[in-house]
Amino acid sequence: MTPQNEPRLSKTERTAQAREQARRIREAHAKKEKRNGWLIRGGVLLAAVVVVVIVALLIVQGTKKPEAIADSGPVPANANTYGGVVQDQNGVVKNASPGEVNKATLPAAPTAAAASAAATDLASIGIAPSADGKPVQIVAYIDFICPACNQFETKFGPQLKQWQDSGKATIEYRAAGILDQFSTTNYSSRSAAAAACVVDTSPDKFADYFTQLFAQQPAENSAGLSNDQLKKIAKDVGAADISGCVDNKTYRPFVQYSTATAHAHGVNGTPTVFVDGKQYTDTTVAFDAFAQPIIDAKK
Repeated sequence: MTPQNEPRLSKTERTAQAREQARRIREAHAKKEKRNGWLIRGGVLLAAVVVVVIVALLIVQGTKKPEAIADSGPVPANANTYGGVVQDQNGVVKNASPGEVNKATLPAAPTAAAASAAATDLASIGIAPSADGKPVQIVAYIDFICPACNQFETKFGPQLKQWQDSGKATIEYRAAGILDQFSTTNYSSRSAAAAACVVDTSPDKFADYFTQLFAQQPAENSAGLSNDQLKKIAKDVGAADISGCVDNKTYRPFVQYSTATAHAHGVNGTPTVFVDGKQYTDTTVAFDAFAQPIIDAKK
C-alpha cells in the first residue's frame, strides 16, 4: 500500500502516538541520567580512595623508622676512612684496611646556616693541593641514584680517565648516602656499600662496577635496584661474590660514617668535586675548563 493510500490517523490516535513517543524519550533520558549518576558517584569514590591511599603512603613514609645500622664497622681494603677509592694510572691504589670507623667519634652535625655554606676544613678530610710535580688530586663525592652525578660522569668521565691514565691526576670517588631520602630503601647507602664490597675483594673490578651502577641507575623516588641485582652486577663484571658482604651490611656503617663526615664538612649535595683542594662551584664554566689550568700548573 502506498503512503497516499494509507488510512489517516484520527486526532485521538495521533495524540496517543505522540504521548507514547514522549514517554519513550523520557524513559531513555532517565536511564541516561541514572547511568551518568552512577559514573559520577563511582568517579568521586575512586578519587576519594586514591586520596586515602596517597595520604596513607605519605604517613607510612613519614613515620618509617630509620633502617638499623651498626654504629661502628670496618673500612674496606683499598679505601680510606673518608669513603674514597683512589685511582691512579695503575688502577685502584691498593692498601690494607685502615681499621674501623665509629659514628660516636663524629663531630656535631652542622647548623642549618653551616649546611648551606661551602665545604670547610678540607685538609682534615684528606683534600689538599698536591706537591709540585705530583699528580693533581681530584676528589668527587657522588651518589649512585643522583641523575646529575650520572650526567657529570657521562660528560667528563672520559676526560677524568685520560688525566688518570696519563699520570696527571689521581681520581678519588667518594660514594655517599646523601640522597637516601630519594628512594624507599636507602638505595644510595646500599649501592655505596655494595661498591665498597667490590673494592674490598676485587679492586680491579671497581671501575667496571662503578660504571654499571650508573648505566643501570634507577629513578629517584623508586626502590632502586634490589640487593640481588647489586650482587648480580658484581658477578657480571667478574668481581668476587659479594653476597655475604651485602646481606650482612658489612660496609653500611662505613658509608654511614663517611656520609656524616661529608655533611659535617659542608658537603651536602652531589656531585661535589675538588681539584687540587679547590671546589668546583661555578657551573657556568665547564668542569674540564675549570680543572685543566690547575692540572697544567703542576707540570
